[in-house]
Amino acid sequence: MRTARGRVWLGLTTAAVVLAADQVSKWWILNGLDLPRIGQVRLLPVLDLTMVWNRGVTFGMLNGLGAWSGPAIALVALVIVAVLFLWLRRTTSAVTAIAIGAVAGGAIGNVMDRLRHGAVVDFIHAHIGQWSWYVFNVGDAAIVCGVIALLIESQFGREPKRRDGPTPDLPDPASRG
Repeated sequence: MRTARGRVWLGLTTAAVVLAADQVSKWWILNGLDLPRIGQVRLLPVLDLTMVWNRGVTFGMLNGLGAWSGPAIALVALVIVAVLFLWLRRTTSAVTAIAIGAVAGGAIGNVMDRLRHGAVVDFIHAHIGQWSWYVFNVGDAAIVCGVIALLIESQFGREPKRRDGPTPDLPDPASRG
């Protein structure tokens, strides 16, 4: 994307798509499939749908901190989303804009769960034999992928230099007598 407005639009669109996918998938898990009643559905030998009400943060961290933890985590997440949107306005990279949108969309989806249900709806359970990954949701996956993209972009990506106008030719300070 060549313009700042285009990159902001790209980030906001990504956030909206992630948020919609997250909330639609959770609605279907709760109301269509009724996973809270069923508990677990085997999709593949390495993938289940398993109902978990996560009162912590991504992958269950900070779970069980008491009644105040839900609103506190939601507030911290909203502050982080606000900072991400400030970053989005300044980025010169389409990859960074998409990554910020993915993180923000996933975080907003999880905040909506906390406010609506008092916990985040997690249901994707990957495992191999005795090894089991945390149960997560579409928003969590978008957050992790967005953070990974931001890390890769920070290490290997090159943001183009901002051009607010033509750069004047400056005299070489060494040529002064």
